[in-house]
Amino acid sequence: MDIPRGEEVARRRKFKRIVTGLLLIIGVAAVTYVLGTLKPAAPEVDGATLWPDTVKRGEMLRQVRGLGTLVPEDIRWIPATTQGRVEKRLVLPGTMVKPDTVILELSNEELIQTAQDAKLRYNAALADVDNLRASLDTELINQQAQAATVEAGYKEAKLQAEIDEQLFKEGLGSELNFKRSKVRAEELATRWALEQQRLDVHKESTRARLVAQQAQVDQARALMDLRQSQLDALKVRAGMNGVLQLLAVDIGQQVGPGTNLARVSDPSRLKAEIRVAETQAKDVIPGQKAMVDTRNGIVPGRVIRVDPASSGGTVAVDIALEGDLPPGARPDLSVDGTIEIERLTDVLFVGRPVQGQANSTIGLFKITPDGREAERVQVKLGRSSVNTIEIVEGLKEGDRVILSDMSAQDAVDRIRIR
Repeated sequence: MDIPRGEEVARRRKFKRIVTGLLLIIGVAAVTYVLGTLKPAAPEVDGATLWPDTVKRGEMLRQVRGLGTLVPEDIRWIPATTQGRVEKRLVLPGTMVKPDTVILELSNEELIQTAQDAKLRYNAALADVDNLRASLDTELINQQAQAATVEAGYKEAKLQAEIDEQLFKEGLGSELNFKRSKVRAEELATRWALEQQRLDVHKESTRARLVAQQAQVDQARALMDLRQSQLDALKVRAGMNGVLQLLAVDIGQQVGPGTNLARVSDPSRLKAEIRVAETQAKDVIPGQKAMVDTRNGIVPGRVIRVDPASSGGTVAVDIALEGDLPPGARPDLSVDGTIEIERLTDVLFVGRPVQGQANSTIGLFKITPDGREAERVQVKLGRSSVNTIEIVEGLKEGDRVILSDMSAQDAVDRIRIR
């Protein structure tokens, strides 16, 4: 029996559709698999914006750097020694001064009166000591006269006793007269000895009273000198050779004892005071060589002091300048100091990356030999300097790496360079 031709055509069409669908499904699956195995396209970076460097082997100079200012080695703050009012400013900052240069004049009417009173008391004390000395001299003369009278009587009685003794021995005088003369002479001898003692005591007493009165004179003199020195201090002097850096008070201002009035420094003796990051200051010690950039020349120097305390994340380091100062060098001038820590020989090093810290591990993009791409590698860093850092692991001599900030490519491990 014959099959109708229309049914056969329908079966063929249905078969073709099934085959076509299967092929389409297989094709889509194959394309999906292939696309899944492909790596994502690397982002492109403009080569002109990159900062590349080549890993080298050799000597590496470790340095630390800090910003600071030039500071005078000899600075003298001039304080007020007494209370007063600023009347005149005779010298302006920047003027060369000598020790006796008057910078300011103060006024204090009460101090003037006090100084005059102290002078009058001193003169009165001098008059008192002169009066006491005259009185004591008179008493001493009277005492000496009395002693002399007793001495004369003693000598006369002694002579009389000797005469009476001789007469008694020759039988020309009585024993009673002899004994009476002898007793009289002994009595006067005792009185004369006592007068000598009284005279010595009087001399010691005179000396002690004069010393006591002189102490009052000295006390009055010291008070007068103190008031006079305070009066002289109303004329504020520089006290040293140098330059007046600062006047800290204005005309009409009242100042008290201890108030800083002015600052004088020696401009010929300057040092650099720089601030070094506290993470790097641990390697800085006195005696290390340094270079100070004054923006008008570089001056060699040497570290003389490292502050034991940090402030604001930095440590103060003083550098003594050992060369001639360039023109324009002056106190408070901004400078840039570089300190030489040590020289490392035969080490692998490269320029310091933007985020590279000593003794850390970071990811760096290593440039391929053709210079078209760069791949991220993990690099272990060692000791660091201002512009260079030691490579411990991850790179070898001759490798080229990107040192600039690549934080925008943190999500990728490979970039293309155009």
